[in-house]
Amino acid sequence: RQVDQMIRLVDDLLELSRITQGMVEVRRVRTELQPIVRTAIESSRPYINARGHDLSVVLPDQPVWIEADPVRLSQVLSNLLQNAAKYTDPGGRIWLTVRREGREVVFTVRDTGIGIAPDSLGAIFDLFTRSPQTERSTEGGLGIGLALVRGLVELHGGSVEAKSDGLGHGSEFVVRIPAPAARGTAAGIPGEVGLLDARTVHHRILVVDDNKDSTDSLRMLLALHGHEIRSAYDGVHALAEAEEFQPDVVLLDIGLPRMDGYEVARAIRQKPWGRDVLLVAVTGWALEEDRERAREAGFDHHLTKPADLNALDAVLRRADSRRETPTTP
Repeated sequence: RQVDQMIRLVDDLLELSRITQGMVEVRRVRTELQPIVRTAIESSRPYINARGHDLSVVLPDQPVWIEADPVRLSQVLSNLLQNAAKYTDPGGRIWLTVRREGREVVFTVRDTGIGIAPDSLGAIFDLFTRSPQTERSTEGGLGIGLALVRGLVELHGGSVEAKSDGLGHGSEFVVRIPAPAARGTAAGIPGEVGLLDARTVHHRILVVDDNKDSTDSLRMLLALHGHEIRSAYDGVHALAEAEEFQPDVVLLDIGLPRMDGYEVARAIRQKPWGRDVLLVAVTGWALEEDRERAREAGFDHHLTKPADLNALDAVLRRADSRRETPTTP
């Protein structure tokens, strides 16, 4: 845990250094807001659950589109949620509210925590600044996270504000990000390519690999870009998930326990819903005979681990074209 904490502190310091030197450029794309919020909540959930907090989330009823860097904006929200969890006594409450106000999207993170003294509000976002109350907290950090939040928000042309009625009365952080268009389809910003592009088509994707870390990382990456994702870690579970989820894309490892990828692919192709599924082998088995076996089992593509993200993006675009040109029986 201490090593993980040290790595995060060093990463945050490096990030702040790059921001102050003008070396960080946010990759703005037109993207739907909900996957960004969901990713932030997922990454913060262990901190919230560990202290027994209750998290309430309020999102707009209708989809909200925003021009932002999904990874950076998710980082902002997760930092604020983790900060709220850290400085709230066990069993507290945290609220995350997202709303649209005119040409802005407003994110509010509020908690029942230790609060902020009035004379500390003006400097709370300065690097290495901590109020006397947080200095006495055993959970306290080094005063880096909020400085990073401000830097990333300002790179988006937005603003962040801290509010509190004083020590013992909780805190509220309000982030405002410009949102020039209220609705529409996604369109990537010129010059941005690959998986960082927002997409006009969002897919139902099943990710299958017995390496849990690899599976979860890929699932999070794809979810950031608006895709609906499920995952499985063995062949039998994969087939059950596919039957229930009926994805239009399956990213499938070959060397799986209980039932290998070839067997899973053949079983999927036998299903009425599985005939037009885009099956992609993502595997370390890279010999020509492995590729031939994959073709015979019904795979459409064969990617060698670690999969190149541009190659994966090209595969998803192939799935786009399948949707645009439906097959006939």
